[in-house]
Amino acid sequence: MRTIMKINVTIHGKYETAGKTCRVVMIPFAATAEGVFFRGRTLFDGTDTQHIGQDGSFSLSARYMLEGTDMTGRSCRVCIENNGSSLESCVPSIVTDSPELVFLEEAELRSSVQPTDTGVIVTIYEV
Repeated sequence: MRTIMKINVTIHGKYETAGKTCRVVMIPFAATAEGVFFRGRTLFDGTDTQHIGQDGSFSLSARYMLEGTDMTGRSCRVCIENNGSSLESCVPSIVTDSPELVFLEEAELRSSVQPTDTGVIVTIYEV
C-alpha cells in the first residue's frame, strides 16, 4: 500500500437527534491535506454523518471538498467521500479536476482514522 495523503481534521462541534430507529450525529469539520500527490485545505466545512442504530449498528459518511495543488504545482480540487461501518473499515472515493490525480477516481482506496485532541487524522492509502 502507498500513502496518497494525510488529512488533519479539526472538529467544530457535534449535532445530534434521536428517532425511533436510530440516532444521527452530524459533525462539521475543517481539514488540511498533506502528501506527495496533493496539498490543500477544505473550501468550506465538511460533515461527518454517523448513524447509530437501536440494534448497535453503526455507519459513517464524511464528505468534503479540498482546494490546493497537485504534485505538479497545478491548482485543483479534490472531493472526498469516506464511508464505513467503523473507523477501521472506511473506503474513500475521490473525484478531482486534476489530470495528474485522475487515477484516484478508479483506484482501490482505504483509509485509517486516528483520533487527536482536536479531531482526527485520516490517512488515505492506495491498495
